[in-house]
Amino acid sequence: MTLNSKIPAGPLETKWEKYKSTCKLVNPANKRQLEVIVIGTGLAGASAAASLGEMGYKVKAFCFQDSPRRAHSIAAQGGINAAKNYQNDGDSTYRLFYDTIKGGDYRSREGNVYRLASVSSNIIDQCVAQGVPFAREYGGLLSNRSFGGTQVQRTFYAAGQTGQQLLIGAYQALERQIALGNVKMYSRHEMLEIVMIDGKARGIIARDLVSGKLERHFGHAVLLCSGGYGNVFYLSTNAMGSNVTAIWKAHKQGAYFGNPCYTQIHPTCIPVSGDHQSKLTLMSESLRNDGRIWVPKEKGDTRKPNEIPEEERDYYLERRYPAFGNLVPRDVASRAAKERCDAGYGVGSSKQAVYLDFASAIMRYGKVEAGKKGVENVDDATIKQMGDEVVKEKYGNLFEMYEKITGEDPYKVPMRIYPAVHYTMGGLWVDYELMTNVPGLYSLGEANFSDHGANRLGASALMQGLADGYFVIPYTLGNNLADDIRTKAIPTDHPAFMAAEKEVSDRINRLMNIKGKESVESFHKRLGKIMWDKCGMARNAKGLQEAIEEIKALRKEFWSNVFIPGDINEYNPELDKAGRVADFIELGELMCVDALHRNESCGGHFREEYQTEDGEALRQDDQYMYVAAWEYKGDSNFELHKEELNYEVVHPSQRSYK
Repeated sequence: MTLNSKIPAGPLETKWEKYKSTCKLVNPANKRQLEVIVIGTGLAGASAAASLGEMGYKVKAFCFQDSPRRAHSIAAQGGINAAKNYQNDGDSTYRLFYDTIKGGDYRSREGNVYRLASVSSNIIDQCVAQGVPFAREYGGLLSNRSFGGTQVQRTFYAAGQTGQQLLIGAYQALERQIALGNVKMYSRHEMLEIVMIDGKARGIIARDLVSGKLERHFGHAVLLCSGGYGNVFYLSTNAMGSNVTAIWKAHKQGAYFGNPCYTQIHPTCIPVSGDHQSKLTLMSESLRNDGRIWVPKEKGDTRKPNEIPEEERDYYLERRYPAFGNLVPRDVASRAAKERCDAGYGVGSSKQAVYLDFASAIMRYGKVEAGKKGVENVDDATIKQMGDEVVKEKYGNLFEMYEKITGEDPYKVPMRIYPAVHYTMGGLWVDYELMTNVPGLYSLGEANFSDHGANRLGASALMQGLADGYFVIPYTLGNNLADDIRTKAIPTDHPAFMAAEKEVSDRINRLMNIKGKESVESFHKRLGKIMWDKCGMARNAKGLQEAIEEIKALRKEFWSNVFIPGDINEYNPELDKAGRVADFIELGELMCVDALHRNESCGGHFREEYQTEDGEALRQDDQYMYVAAWEYKGDSNFELHKEELNYEVVHPSQRSYK
């Protein structure tokens, strides 16, 4: 079956404007009769709930955390892209669109990406109006820095805590709507099932995580804004609670899962320190803006970094990719680091790390400061001190975080970094309106597959989450709900609600009655190891086939030997975790199936059998220029549907950052 993406006809530049001018509207009185459920209150969910509440819809928002402010969006440190061209360095909406398409290795939709690029400027204006404290230049203009995959400076930032500041902005907008009574907030609630009535999503079953009680909630539409599924790998940069459950339940109710194997590996993470670790810490990509990445030229060099002279260092990204240097996209930088470490040039006790060095940036900034102050004949120590102050202002909290975790002072010695699982480009398949193939069920932000292709450029996650919530869904939801204004609220004693609740209750009871010997955590760890080793930074057919069988066996063992303490009707985090890990195990299998079917390398999907002579990703455009959308057909049974990708404006070519 070929999927209809509903992209409007006409020139790329006018598609969204034309759509907004011709879509159906819901009048204010009717909006007050329509109920919308929003799952997740990160940037996509909070911005959507706030916007829809402001417009007059009756909104119910759900998050499993104790407050929307705990959403994982706060961890996005580096910045948010927008084509404002404040730097006058050649940026434009088209260039942001082009960089995003190219960065995604020509596996994303032109229509969606152009819309994202064109609304990006509005996001900055909206956030400034909310009081988000973006960094500013001396003259008052908002400041920009560079990020991977681009040759312009278009990333707006608030020191090293951009996600946190943007989330506080969206959270304040959301809290205002809660205070006005337009949004009802359900924190510590987890969505465990979609309720389908007459082929449409009409509500959810949620579990109150404090009391353990199941609840039924009706909605004319359901918006899933529940983030990504990187924790399928166990060790990732995601918050410990981040999970796939919401979109996986939707998948099992008929929503297609798009490109599940597209995982972003972030090049700038603190390396794994041992088996005791439960998550990894991301050092923002903004550090690559000023830091230089290198390894010793000599294999197995055990000298301290500061003892290795300049001529004995291999700045391998600058050597291999002179045009972009340390600012190549994440997938390229990650594979290059892995290649150096695999070849024996890694550093640190594990030898699974490379250096990220700020020494030259500190001295450069110090000299600028000395010049500003008109100080001449300054010694190096004073220049370094001045440079340290500038770097502290730009990246201070990141440097503090690194020192707290590693015990090393990055102002004095280079950071050690290694790639780790970060963002997932796959997610529920959605059309141009952000609706899944299930009527009434939408997916926003990282939970959908739509904008990044096989690799997300840095600083585009915040851009997509806020674009979807503030500027896209208010139009596209109305276009579909305009046909629903005569639909009265469906009572939650409807048989479909009762059946869905029974399904959830039976599954929870089944989990609790296993009474096995092994902890939930140990199953999650074992799944993560299979996924990282065989469906991680590099994959091959043999490994993926083995992984599928290993995951099937792990699933069987989980359902016969997992141990969950406590009771159902109480606060029981182990039970919550067990449900999420059960879903991760099923998702892991689909990810490997998807990776095995795609006989090409593109972006973050690197199949070892498909690479160029110099180790770059080798796409097969004649065979795989489509979105792989998988339909759930029962346990270990998935049917492939394709959405062909048509490039009318950008002509796909071999990606080069040289």
